[in-house]
Amino acid sequence: MSSKSSEAARIKETEQAFDRRRRTFGLVVAPILAIVVMLTPIDALSLEAHKLLAIMVLIALWWITEPVPIPVTSLLGPTLAVVTGAIPAGQAFAAFANPMIFLFMGGFILAKAMMMHGLDKRFAYWLLSRSWVGSNPRRIFLAIGLATALCSGWVSNTATAAMMFPICLGLLNSIKDMMAANGRQIELNEYKYATGLMLMTAYSASIGGVLTPIGTPPNLIMLGFLDSMQGIHVSFFEWMIWGFVAMTFYFAIAYVVLSKLFPADVDRIDGAEEFIRARIAELGQWTRAQKNTLFAFITAVVLWIIPGFLNMFLGETSPVLKMYNRLFPEAIAAMCGALMLFLLPVNFSKREFTISWKEASAGVEWGTLILFGGGLAMGGMMYKTGLSQWIGDLIVAGMGGAVSQVVLVAVFSVLALLLSELTSHTAATNMIGPLAITIAVSAGLSPVPVSVGIALSASLGFMLPVSTPPNAIVYASGYVPITKMISTGVYIDFVGIAFVTIPIAIWLVGLIVG
Repeated sequence: MSSKSSEAARIKETEQAFDRRRRTFGLVVAPILAIVVMLTPIDALSLEAHKLLAIMVLIALWWITEPVPIPVTSLLGPTLAVVTGAIPAGQAFAAFANPMIFLFMGGFILAKAMMMHGLDKRFAYWLLSRSWVGSNPRRIFLAIGLATALCSGWVSNTATAAMMFPICLGLLNSIKDMMAANGRQIELNEYKYATGLMLMTAYSASIGGVLTPIGTPPNLIMLGFLDSMQGIHVSFFEWMIWGFVAMTFYFAIAYVVLSKLFPADVDRIDGAEEFIRARIAELGQWTRAQKNTLFAFITAVVLWIIPGFLNMFLGETSPVLKMYNRLFPEAIAAMCGALMLFLLPVNFSKREFTISWKEASAGVEWGTLILFGGGLAMGGMMYKTGLSQWIGDLIVAGMGGAVSQVVLVAVFSVLALLLSELTSHTAATNMIGPLAITIAVSAGLSPVPVSVGIALSASLGFMLPVSTPPNAIVYASGYVPITKMISTGVYIDFVGIAFVTIPIAIWLVGLIVG
């Protein structure tokens, strides 16, 4: 076994040992702390809020340490709230029927159809085959990142990274073959460009998720909290404007950093264009299923963005806009697109349609939906019982009573980032989202900027393989030393927060005040 392989095995064993200790710690310590909190007198809290605080301690620690699957923990929270008498069952589980759940479900079904019928690959190969890309390694680097980011705005970050992974391997093998033909043998696990291309794939998958509300769970979670806690509705179109700006700047930072740290040492990659042409040829002609899927997807997107244009041309008080929003809210638009897939035939004589329920249900990330619903449930219960207000007042008092919008965004953005590096970004957003919104309202500030800051920052988990599934996928290739992922990730994380997240929040303050 080589020294590189031995080192990788040692690191993997260390990670597994840490995971075991983390889970054991959470399994034992979290219930004890919850009991201690319940037995500690807190006069400022009602009995219901006190019970919920103890439950929240248990749930938050189990979300972080994961002694049981995160979706199970998400169901445990509202269940315990009902069993302890803190909240009636109807209120505790109402969040699982939140329209945002169905927006996500529709997005999952559309994404499954796109992956199943190869629309995502068609787009990726189409972009890589453009004449401006050619065989230039820097342009291939850019094109891989762009294809990954744009796909992950609509398809799961994990699925996008998994799709792009073999494309990257094929291109890297082309480099290896080209160099071997020129008498130079290279090991891809020691080749800088290979490390950079893998990291670009992982980071772009996370960066692209900020583009749309359905791109990654933290976006919808914070939008759900704003809607349920403060009655503030952020439209699909509005988020896409903010998300596009954020994605563009995050991507530029990642591209510059990675291309400088992991440059190619060749001017062209012989065989790259042939590789892409061969992959396109394998896809063949457009099928009926692909055309149906594209039609359903475009229908959903059009329904999502129509309100933005109605707002621009008719004004936000227009009766036409109000009627449209009542008839076609974002969740209904998503479900319209998804349900069309079950109605558009591929072969009507055989009663074959674009997607079957078995195929669609396999594409729905039920665990994510449960986690999303559980987070909304816990956030809603904290708000209704006054628990989030009490915690928010404590934090405001600890900050001297004066909280500025920039400080609030900075603190919670960094907190969201750090938590997302260590646990699921969805769980991290669920934990701190309600507190951030409550503190903002208590301080007389708009909760929108800090909510957007948290959602954006939660997508910047670039330091560790466990931070995001895309990181884990490329780390498993063996081409990404963990030290390189940490050092590069730290830099991009904090440059992104300092020069993108906080400035976008300040920009939003100006828009809101204006």
